[in-house]
Amino acid sequence: MSPASKATLAVVGHVGPTQSGARMAAPHALAALAALGQPTRLGIFQLLMAAEPGGLPAGAVAEKIGCPHNTLSAHLGILARSGLVRGTRDGRSIIYRADVDAIRSLVGFLVNDCCGGHPEICALQDAIREASCGGTRTGRNKKRRP
Repeated sequence: MSPASKATLAVVGHVGPTQSGARMAAPHALAALAALGQPTRLGIFQLLMAAEPGGLPAGAVAEKIGCPHNTLSAHLGILARSGLVRGTRDGRSIIYRADVDAIRSLVGFLVNDCCGGHPEICALQDAIREASCGGTRTGRNKKRRP
């Protein structure tokens, strides 16, 4: 195996419910929501979202969250099985990243058929802007979908 392919080797992957086609299935959404329904896991996920696209090594996550390494491992495993987090080996470290496409699918699942098929009524774009979620943090250079 070449050094380049080792860096992208999935260490912790999504092994939970799968998406069916372009739409998220209810079991996948429930697994993701259950994973985020615990304060430490929600904090880990928010931290990893803020660290996108580079991700963070497990040690940095543990330090920033203030969580013992063995407990962090269990939390990351739950997030990975729900499909919200991915881990890849980088030398001796594992870099964890939020799966942005998964959270995008989850939000899409939650607001499917929003306001009777008229999403403009729900003003979700306004809610996103009000939540300061438009890539306004420094150091974030994610490509946004229109």
